[in-house]
Amino acid sequence: MEAARKITVEVPADLLRKAQEASGTGITQTVRTGLELMAASRAYARLLEMRGKIHFSRPLAELKADR
Repeated sequence: MEAARKITVEVPADLLRKAQEASGTGITQTVRTGLELMAASRAYARLLEMRGKIHFSRPLAELKADR
């Protein structure tokens, strides 16, 4: 496991409650999940920017069959 940092954050109680209900987990895991989603959103945005710009040498049907 990577080195962890202990932090103190102030968040609106209602926001935390809603996030915990959505995740079904405790505070720590809810915050970790939120941070992971934020980090991943940049990667998703980059992938969307590449949409239609990458050309494959094999047809899509062949790529799908190769799973």
